[in-house]
Amino acid sequence: MAGEKTIAHNRRARHEFSIEEAFEAGLVLTGTEIKSIRAGQVSLAEAYARIERGEAWLIGVHIPPWTGGERQNHDPRRERKLLLHRDEIDRLLGRTKAKGLTLVPLRLYISERGRAKVELGLARGKQLHDRRRDIAEREARRDLDRAIAERRRGG
Repeated sequence: MAGEKTIAHNRRARHEFSIEEAFEAGLVLTGTEIKSIRAGQVSLAEAYARIERGEAWLIGVHIPPWTGGERQNHDPRRERKLLLHRDEIDRLLGRTKAKGLTLVPLRLYISERGRAKVELGLARGKQLHDRRRDIAEREARRDLDRAIAERRRGG
């Protein structure tokens, strides 16, 4: 997207889950957290989101302490509140409870206006055979692309 700066991708999310729907949420951060994010030091590897007490929380995101923060620095793994509308929270709560879906962060980025945003995915866990099928499809597509490229070269 124009003007957005992607800070971190969660590559494991698309491998381990099938994403049914994606949406955007804001983050409540401290001053040293946003500085670490702007420096590009974020890991979404083991992160997930949960809805508790009518609020959405991002759990497991690692934002390392900012080097210039000294004693005002934050806890790298603290739970961070997600900013969503009430109707979005209610709809997500219903879908995660009823259908057994999970909220997974797909990427963290800085918006055009300088705000930290997270793209969340409503996801269903993949079984081993689903992952194997995805790998087989990817390899078949790669082989087809190679064959087309070789034909164009005259090989």
